[in-house]
Amino acid sequence: MEAVLEVYRRPDDPQRPVVCLDEQPTQRIGETRTPIPAEPQQEQRYDYEYERLGTANTFMVVEPLAGWRQANVRATKTALDLAQEIKGLLDVNYPTAETVVLVWDNLNTHAPASLYKAFPPEEARRLLDRLEIHDTPKHGSWLDIAEIELSVYTKQCLDRRIDDIETLRREAKAWADRRKASSATVDWHFTTEEARIKLKRLYPQIKEE
Repeated sequence: MEAVLEVYRRPDDPQRPVVCLDEQPTQRIGETRTPIPAEPQQEQRYDYEYERLGTANTFMVVEPLAGWRQANVRATKTALDLAQEIKGLLDVNYPTAETVVLVWDNLNTHAPASLYKAFPPEEARRLLDRLEIHDTPKHGSWLDIAEIELSVYTKQCLDRRIDDIETLRREAKAWADRRKASSATVDWHFTTEEARIKLKRLYPQIKEE
């Protein structure tokens, strides 16, 4: 926990940007009856019944100090999907950065091994050499700022029924573009010193002889 909190105290450095990554499944929901169009003084109306059409997975990446984020929607959430997201992050989004400081939770696919599953060893090693990885502790995924961003995304973008993955991709991109245009940054206040006080129960108790 303290390692992640200390990362968040680092000043902005384009050569070593701090980037947070998280992901969440999104259920695709279709209508069983055609909605009634909106009329003057009457919003569009939907039937309470709906159809489950499977899920998609949204990968959220955010650079808190720069106000940059990206929401990529994929059909699955495998180790191969994660590896492709990391490659895009390094080669497309941060091609000139010396090292990307990556914070993510301890989901089973969030591991260097995922890159070796997706790429030849030399390519996996090349990508890993440009990463400084910090895992949030078990039951501490709330320390991942990308999880906060996913909460905003859910409230602002997924407040209606979306039935197909291409529409979800367009909506997610439009949402991320609006957030980037507004330069919405994250002002993180929780520090190591506060953690030692407020979360004292989580630390080992040392008894003096």
